[in-house]
Amino acid sequence: MLESRPMTPAGRRIAATAEELFYNRGITAVGVDLIAEHSGVTKRTLYNQFGSKDQLVATYLAERDRRWRSLVSTTVEACADAAEAVTAPFDALRTWSEDNVRGCAFVNALAEIPDPEHPAYRVAADQKSWLLNLFQSLATAAGCSEPATLAVRLLVLHEGALATQPLPLATLPASTDLARDLVRSAAPTGH
Repeated sequence: MLESRPMTPAGRRIAATAEELFYNRGITAVGVDLIAEHSGVTKRTLYNQFGSKDQLVATYLAERDRRWRSLVSTTVEACADAAEAVTAPFDALRTWSEDNVRGCAFVNALAEIPDPEHPAYRVAADQKSWLLNLFQSLATAAGCSEPATLAVRLLVLHEGALATQPLPLATLPASTDLARDLVRSAAPTGH
């Protein structure tokens, strides 16, 4: 994850405004002038706080990633057993989606920022790697057979539910059910 330094109140306002604008309008469609205007700061303050738009985009994604990981961790910890925990990210997604209706901010960012050297690209890619590794770790802890293969399948299901979220298809319940079926099939007998 991106290392962060303490932000001033103006920096927090800028970051919150940038998040709203980037998520709702797109990263390339939003310039620093608009962010500064909506934040009630000067462009100079924005640049003093973040250095560049690229860094502000990375900060926006890092903050979303921090909140997402926290929600997933809380959801995993609330599970009754290890097998249930494997699909906890799907339950977390249901909660997350209540306030995030434009799909995955990380996938959206990757579509707009194809450069692997861009700091925001790295944050988005790291978020997906983290989720894949979490699925594998949870599947291993639950004693599932072929946890690496199961993790890839669960990630694809999770990402598919996210990608179709803005459409009136309601794929999350079906994806969650399929994920639970995959875990039951891979779990040791008796779970």
